[in-house]
Amino acid sequence: MIKPELLQKLIEFRRERDWEQFHSPKDLAISLSLEASELLEWFQWKSDQEIAAKLNSDKRVDLEDEVADVVAYLSYLCHDIGIDINEVVNKKIHKNALKYPVEKVKGRSDKYNEYS
Repeated sequence: MIKPELLQKLIEFRRERDWEQFHSPKDLAISLSLEASELLEWFQWKSDQEIAAKLNSDKRVDLEDEVADVVAYLSYLCHDIGIDINEVVNKKIHKNALKYPVEKVKGRSDKYNEYS
């Protein structure tokens, strides 16, 4: 997902500021949730047309900053606890393929325990 050289840049940025002391897994998970909420707030109370207009305006940079914050905290968390993002996403795709077979769910939004 995130390129190794960019991850290293993030890790170095944090190390240079001595912020590892604040980045326990718990605190990183909390920060990730808070940043994801800020990302969600960018869309709150907006119609599809308003969102499209914002995406094509100078406000887009605010959304990009929130996405970057989410990615940074997730990257720190995975790095610190030894999770390979690419590996776990690949495993999850396989699990979801079994849970949501194409022939049963194509074009549907039902949860796996709601379709027949």
